[in-house]
Amino acid sequence: MSADSKQPQPPPEDGAATTADSTSLLLSHARLTDGRTVDVRLVGGRIEAVGTAGSLSAGTGSRVDLAGYLLLPAAAEPHAHADTALSADTPGPVSYVPEEVQRRATEAALLQLGHGATALRAHVRIGGVQGLGPLEAVLQARRSLRGLADLTAVAVPRLLTGVAGADGLAMLRDAVKMGAGVVGGCPDLDPDPAGYVEAVLEVAAEHGCPVDLHTDGDDPARLARLAAMAGGLRPGVTIGPCAGLGRLPGDAARRAADQLAAAGVTVVCLPQGGCGATELRGAAPVRLLRAAGVRLAAGSGALRDLSNPVGRGDPLEAAYLLASLGGLPPQEAYAAVSAGARAAMGLPEVRVEAGFPAELLAVRGERLAGVLSLAYSRVVVHRGRVVARTSAVREYCDSAAALDLPRQVRPERPPEPGSPPAGPVVRS
Repeated sequence: MSADSKQPQPPPEDGAATTADSTSLLLSHARLTDGRTVDVRLVGGRIEAVGTAGSLSAGTGSRVDLAGYLLLPAAAEPHAHADTALSADTPGPVSYVPEEVQRRATEAALLQLGHGATALRAHVRIGGVQGLGPLEAVLQARRSLRGLADLTAVAVPRLLTGVAGADGLAMLRDAVKMGAGVVGGCPDLDPDPAGYVEAVLEVAAEHGCPVDLHTDGDDPARLARLAAMAGGLRPGVTIGPCAGLGRLPGDAARRAADQLAAAGVTVVCLPQGGCGATELRGAAPVRLLRAAGVRLAAGSGALRDLSNPVGRGDPLEAAYLLASLGGLPPQEAYAAVSAGARAAMGLPEVRVEAGFPAELLAVRGERLAGVLSLAYSRVVVHRGRVVARTSAVREYCDSAAALDLPRQVRPERPPEPGSPPAGPVVRS
């Protein structure tokens, strides 16, 4: 058993339920990234044992055959927008009626869970005419998702400085008392960005909360001040999406990256595009950040809202884009949406080893590069039980070109009138 498994785990920052299913679950014949085929037994929300294929028994629990699947630590979503998700097709202004926000937030979380994200951090705007209503709706969605996924709310006030900012500062403190697990904000939109950051850090220090700030990162002096103020803050500071870093001259970008690394600031990039707080598209320069030693994670950002009406909220797509456009090796690209994302969210590390949390994602495929390219069929495990399945089947009609494709046998049934002859079936 790993030494990490003996360390006491901190309670979830959002107050989510900590109970786990005490029955056992055996994941059999799963392939690992090192090429081994193994059985994995889960008990009480943790990995109890990992052995060679066929060596472990399910006992009185259930069994899931993962032959043909690659088993990975589950993904996490460090940068979602639950209050505006799935609103792109809404006629007229986006509704912030609490029931509508709760419905959208719940549906969005379930979509992302189906993609493999068992933990999500959702940024929620507070203030204005909506006040704390959207936050209360997202917190209600969080309660309804217990046992399926862990959802943490980030309170994002509009203004925090000057006369107008006094109300925002009071509302931010109220948001933390209501249950927001993270203090956030958009300093770029405040007349005094440095004062905004100072106010956020002050509230975070008062309540012992993490900080997660939206910034484009296109102002080196502003980034330097942020790094100087954030250095050493515990439990930590995250910023993103920082696409503006990629538009800076090379020397300025490298200096900013070095300052962020020295301060221990995590950068969450959004390879799929921007979000509601950033108008410019693009992604952070991930290779430059990694070279500087910056803690890096990747998120999905907008999920079909006005800022990205085709956003998918799929962490594996984010990893795919990091590999295909960002130039990261597949292993590093997936780590950005799994280990890196979980670290940014203050969650325990996950490995497919005994003693680690049973937060797992099985994707049909043999190797990680292929999984990131064609990641369709998925099995998602949260706290030791299967919480989501996606099964994709591609069918071809009979032809000489399709004869050598792998087949999956299906029960014989009379053909539908006018239907084409049955051909090879490929499960993806």
